[in-house]
Amino acid sequence: MFDHLRLIAPRLLLPTAVAMMAGCANGPSGPIRIGIAGSFTDPIGRPMRLAAELAADEINTSGGIGGGRLELVLRDDYADPDSAVFVAGELYDAGVSAVIGHLFSDATLAAAPVYNGGDDPVVAISPSSSAPEVSGAGQYTFRVCPSDNAHGAALAQWARNRLGFQYGAVLYLNDPYGRGIRRTFVEEFTRLGGVLESVDPYLGDQPRVGPYLDRLAHRKKVQFLLVAGNRSEAETIIREARARGLDLPVLGGDGLEGIEQSGAMAEGVYYSSSYFASLASAANRRFVEAYRRKFPDEGMPNQPAAATYDAVYLLRDVIARSGPSREAVRRALAGVGSVTPAYEGVTGAVAFDAVGDVPNQNVYMGLVHRGRIEVANGAAAMAEAP
Repeated sequence: MFDHLRLIAPRLLLPTAVAMMAGCANGPSGPIRIGIAGSFTDPIGRPMRLAAELAADEINTSGGIGGGRLELVLRDDYADPDSAVFVAGELYDAGVSAVIGHLFSDATLAAAPVYNGGDDPVVAISPSSSAPEVSGAGQYTFRVCPSDNAHGAALAQWARNRLGFQYGAVLYLNDPYGRGIRRTFVEEFTRLGGVLESVDPYLGDQPRVGPYLDRLAHRKKVQFLLVAGNRSEAETIIREARARGLDLPVLGGDGLEGIEQSGAMAEGVYYSSSYFASLASAANRRFVEAYRRKFPDEGMPNQPAAATYDAVYLLRDVIARSGPSREAVRRALAGVGSVTPAYEGVTGAVAFDAVGDVPNQNVYMGLVHRGRIEVANGAAAMAEAP
């Protein structure tokens, strides 16, 4: 999604540092270490780090985990797969009991062989990696967000059943994220009786979609445009569409997060997410209030922030039951929702299936209105708020 500095370095730690880390993870009176890996310099990833710090502070204030203080080991992967592999190696060697990360699917998939390999593999829980391929990344790989399959189907149901559209068009980023949204959207929309006039790929942050839009301008039946990609690309596509007189409603997945900040051009855009800060649940209200109180100069928490907050608390409960060893954490985590009850968090009920997914999590639809993102009218009928 972004171009960042690529880091290539061996997995080295000073012997004294290794000794210190090894001594930290054992014993109820010693610190419990959890790795946090993501793109913290990115505006989408910074709230993830802040939410992890909030949860850790709250947990430590209330007594820690079994009397041991929770310590976060923070590593920025710059949204780069090569850096993610290096970060995974550092965290693997650091003696953490588990990792929360990575933020984006390509980083999560690149790092997964590191976490799943070696003599002492370590759990990695992604808060927001939605690519379907994450399901097969290994038995130590979990996520606490719906996959792109769920987003594509929810968008199709919204367009066909809620908005009543029959004719549409799709532009999709030709990467795992865009293809995942496109595939399930096309399958579900056509199953519901909808007709897609065109389904076209694009590449890059500044996609060249003029010919596709020129064709749509001549097809009077098209009622909406799905952009299966990211915010920057959607902004370009919307500007070019408006310049051609195409004033179609635009829909997208959670890659469009933040487009409400783009001014009048984004008015009326719908996008899906498994979390919005405006959700009315008691758990979410408490989280948002605590987040805003601790970070008054930051914006509202986003989906990676809420899911990271849930993941920290989930690991607190798991480690309190099972102890901090990596294999014990994996076994206990795999049983959440089956052997033990689902974890009830800010983002809803977390219950893992056999591949570490949360197939029953909610997908909500947001509407950009006057520069804000609001849960769209009727969205609760599709996905009940926790």
